Amino acid sequence: MLEALRSIVQAVNSAGNLQAALDIIVSRIAEVMGTEVCTVYLRDPESGRLIFMANQGLNPELIGKISLGPDEGLVGQVARREEPVNLDHAEKHPNFLYLPGIGEEQYHSFLGAPIIHQRTVMGVLVVQQKDSRRFDEDEEAFLVTMSAQLAGVIAHARATGSITTSQNVVGATASFKGIAGATGVAIGRAVIVAPVADLHSVPRRQSDDPQLELQAFQSALSAVRTDIHALSEKLLTHLPADEHALFDVYLRIIDDGSWAAEVVKKINEGEWAQGALSQVMSSHIRTFEMMEDAYFKERATDIKDLGRRVLAYLQTSEVEPAEYPDKTILVGEELTASMLGEVPREKLVGMVSVRGSSNSHVAILARAMGIPTVMGAADLPYTQIENANLIVDGYSGYVHYNPSAEVYEHFRSVSEEDQVLTQGLEALRDLPSETLDGHRMPLWVNTGLMADVARSLDRGAEGVGLYRTEIPFLLRERFPSEEEQRAIYREQLIAFAPLPVTMRTLDIGGDKALPYFPIEEENPFLGWRGIRVTLDHPEIFLVQVRAMLKASEGLNNLRIMLPMISNVQEVDEALDLVRRAYDELIEDGWDITLPPIGVMVEVPAAVYQARQLARRVDFLSVGSNDLTQYLLAVDRNNTRVADLYHAYHPAVLNSLQQVVDAAHAEGKPVGICGELAGDPAAVLLLMAMGYDMLSMNDNSLLRVKAVIRSCRFDELQALLNSAMLVETADEVKALLRKVMIDIGMERLLQPIGA
Repeated sequence: MLEALRSIVQAVNSAGNLQAALDIIVSRIAEVMGTEVCTVYLRDPESGRLIFMANQGLNPELIGKISLGPDEGLVGQVARREEPVNLDHAEKHPNFLYLPGIGEEQYHSFLGAPIIHQRTVMGVLVVQQKDSRRFDEDEEAFLVTMSAQLAGVIAHARATGSITTSQNVVGATASFKGIAGATGVAIGRAVIVAPVADLHSVPRRQSDDPQLELQAFQSALSAVRTDIHALSEKLLTHLPADEHALFDVYLRIIDDGSWAAEVVKKINEGEWAQGALSQVMSSHIRTFEMMEDAYFKERATDIKDLGRRVLAYLQTSEVEPAEYPDKTILVGEELTASMLGEVPREKLVGMVSVRGSSNSHVAILARAMGIPTVMGAADLPYTQIENANLIVDGYSGYVHYNPSAEVYEHFRSVSEEDQVLTQGLEALRDLPSETLDGHRMPLWVNTGLMADVARSLDRGAEGVGLYRTEIPFLLRERFPSEEEQRAIYREQLIAFAPLPVTMRTLDIGGDKALPYFPIEEENPFLGWRGIRVTLDHPEIFLVQVRAMLKASEGLNNLRIMLPMISNVQEVDEALDLVRRAYDELIEDGWDITLPPIGVMVEVPAAVYQARQLARRVDFLSVGSNDLTQYLLAVDRNNTRVADLYHAYHPAVLNSLQQVVDAAHAEGKPVGICGELAGDPAAVLLLMAMGYDMLSMNDNSLLRVKAVIRSCRFDELQALLNSAMLVETADEVKALLRKVMIDIGMERLLQPIGA
């Protein structure tokens, strides 16, 4: 049956519209299963009724004209219970409902399977037979598999308005789940972007004049280099230096002699330029795409984009300049930095990428430019939504297609409130971060790019709780030298001086990898990452620590933090290396002091050894993102399980409290630098727990300060006690929502989707 399933899926995917796909399904399933009848009922999202939409074996004149409620008949039972029903005498079942004229009275065997997409019942798939028998397990499994395949087809068709019930088109509205790439709400029109040329469709062909082909290749390469320079200049005033350096990555790929030499070699061997380029670039793209590491997959996107641009020039295609309307929402399978650069900044309001993660180049740029973005919207039928009305919800990661008037009004209101709120919060910039009864709560920022500095200081940051040192490593094609690192770190330290700057040592692995330092693992999040990598390569660790220490000379505002610690031996070993680097620099005449050294608590093992860790270092800092992920066994970048990622989960809250208690028992301060620290509602619990510092994205600083200045510290312990007694994340959320309303801060809660 597997081969039959593949052939049906292939036929369905090639169908011109939904009705054609349904007709294919009912005829092919009846043929494969040897049944007289196969029927599809689709659920009308407005009425909830199950409409007779496609059939093999019953009266075709009733298609689209009869329907069943969720409490009517065996079909309604399948939909209501969301599970298969398998009967040998359907007519004897108490839920059997006779439908006059449909012609099913002669069929006794009944097997129905629900069609479910993202927990929503889309319809019911049914087969019937005259013989009185129960369908066997293989047949039932086959029908369930087909219903799962049909679910995606129906969801996509509904999104593009191609589902019909009776004589009317069902309202073509839909929502698609992705990954939040950059916060905010964007309302506008979809502009679909796709590469001009397809690298994988170029035929192999022998050239008559290799020299002419070489000239064409070099000319195309030069033209693309000029284009990238022009795009870079275009965005020069909109991007800070570090983000702008992403275009240098493109230029370095172009100027990389290795792949270009491969193309030249193939041309000299007789292949025409287009074919040589296609073969070489496709090979490189496949190599990167097959790697497990998320960062390498993103590099495949960059290589593919550049290869297509060179191919477009080789093909000398006349491409009309793209038209970008006001309120453009850029949509594509794989958005790239150069695609972003093509759109006039004043017209671009949002972006959606079907593929990619929150760590891709385009997501980094989107956050830097303040463009609401959703990544990884895998179910979005992007090729069919040109010029459609879209809403990009960068808070939750949802894309709303052709939104209803109610949904549109909801998000228009959210967008306006965001603007008004942001302007109103500016008045808090120079006011102290303290509660109504005088409790001080220092607010620090998470940084990694120089663009963060000015915004952070402008919004009243009191220090840096997390400086991500891996970002300068990610933006290069080799390890930065000690002097290059020193200059980068010095710039950060000077910018914030005399405020403290906490620099996390190199944290790669998991979903962050260096293109020049491959890490191939079946499960990278449980593998070689963070401190494990740098302790295995002390030469990398020592160079980085030396650069940090040198950068701190005369400033003395450096703090060093060790990531992904899971046992005390790692801390002891790292401390020995830090002291070794310090002693060497003292011997060399550097006028420096040994900075405070801390540990990140990100894995459950560190929670349970927090007191032992605190004895060895000067401070602890909780990385709530990874800690939540590891405690709940949920990949926060996986849209299929994103709903299970709850930072308010009781297990997470108990772990957070345990870390505070352990640190304070040893007389050491403890902070938190994950996303939870920037959640205005969660801050109420974190203060009550006893956290000494909160570090967050600079966009959250004023929002969090507003909540702190609106509450009383002496009332928060009761809230925490209540939160620790409930059993679900939703109950915690409800408690926090009530308190936020009571203190007049409801507007700072994350917007609720319509």
